Parts: sequence; C-alpha cells; structure tokens
Amino acid sequence: MSNLYGGDFSQKIDYVFKVVLIGDSAVGKSQLLARFARNEFTLESKATIGVEFQTKTLIIDQKTVKAQIWDTAGQERYRAVTSAYYRGAVGAMLVYDMSKRQSFDHIARWLEELRGHADKNIVIMLIGNKCDLGTLRAVPTEDAQEFAERENLYFMETSALEATNVESAFMTILTEIYRIVSKKTLAADGSDFKTASLKGTAIILPSREADTSSKSGCCM
Repeated sequence: MSNLYGGDFSQKIDYVFKVVLIGDSAVGKSQLLARFARNEFTLESKATIGVEFQTKTLIIDQKTVKAQIWDTAGQERYRAVTSAYYRGAVGAMLVYDMSKRQSFDHIARWLEELRGHADKNIVIMLIGNKCDLGTLRAVPTEDAQEFAERENLYFMETSALEATNVESAFMTILTEIYRIVSKKTLAADGSDFKTASLKGTAIILPSREADTSSKSGCCM
C-alpha cells in the first residue's frame, strides 16, 4: 500500500528516485509538479527557464522513498541541458496538452530523445494534461491510449488546475519504479543497490514485461 509521508523527515531514506518531466512548453509540466509537490496551482505561472526540481518524501510498501522530480523548459533553445537532465533518471513523464494537438504530435520526438539519452529500462508515463478543458479537446483519449500501448507506456489524463489524477499519476510511476527496484534489491541481497540509489547514482533497472492492459487511465 502506498501513501504520502507526513511524519518525521529525519527518518532514514530507503530510496531516492529521479523522475523527469518532458514535453512542449506550456503543456503544464511545472503546474503538475507544483500540484504534486506542494498542492499549489498558479494561474500566473511563467515559462520555466533552464532546469529546476522539487522533492517529496513518501511511504511505499513501508519504505521511505524520496521522489526527486525534475522540470525543464520545453523550448528548443534549452535542449542543451539534455544529457545532464536525463542522467540517473529512473522515471519519466511525457506531458502533452490535450487541447493542443501539436503538443501530442511532438510526443514521438520527445520519446525518441528520452530513449536516446536515458536508461533503456526507464519507467515512462504518457500524461494528457488539462483534461478540465473538455470542450477544447483536440486529442481523443483513444489516440493517446493507442500510442501508449504501442510504445509500452503507462497513460493517464490529468488536470493540474482541478488536481484530477495528479497524485495518482505520480504515485503510479513511483510505485512501479519501486516494484522494479525492490525486486532487483532482493535479487542482489539489497546492500550495494540501496547504497547506490541514495548517492543518486544511475539505477539500472531490469527489463519490464510488456503489460499494456493495465497501463491506461484517464479522467472522465
């Protein structure tokens, strides 16, 4: 069972998971991060310049997990940060705006870049943000589900404004990372692997079995 951690932060951290947010500018990456990390949403939000990250500590299966969520600008001129941005990431959220078709059409390019720089076994979730804008929908849920199934991605539609599925999306990807990492920890008797994760070293994940049937979800 997974839940947010609100207790004594002096408690030992068992795992540190780096998750990156990628996608076009103005799709709501920073708002998703603010909603998850601080339960905040700002209408006057400005474009992210360069890279920033926030952390949140959670309990997953009675283990203390520190999620380190990185957010970068989607504009082309900031793509020089690519290599360092992806280094050590064990999870990624590919975000598009479901009211802007172009942002979804660019997802394939973002996915290609992600797979070219990140570990090949990184856990990836496709996020259709701004599902509160139902009347402006430009990307049918079925299109995104089909893409996610074809590329073996998790999928969820969210609204940072209304806090719809935001916590669920982050918890889903973090819980899946934990499931894979803890399985590898057991196989390696635990010691070396857990020490490496605390140092922020890249975590090499075992290959995942394709399981597209349980990887979709959206707000209704």
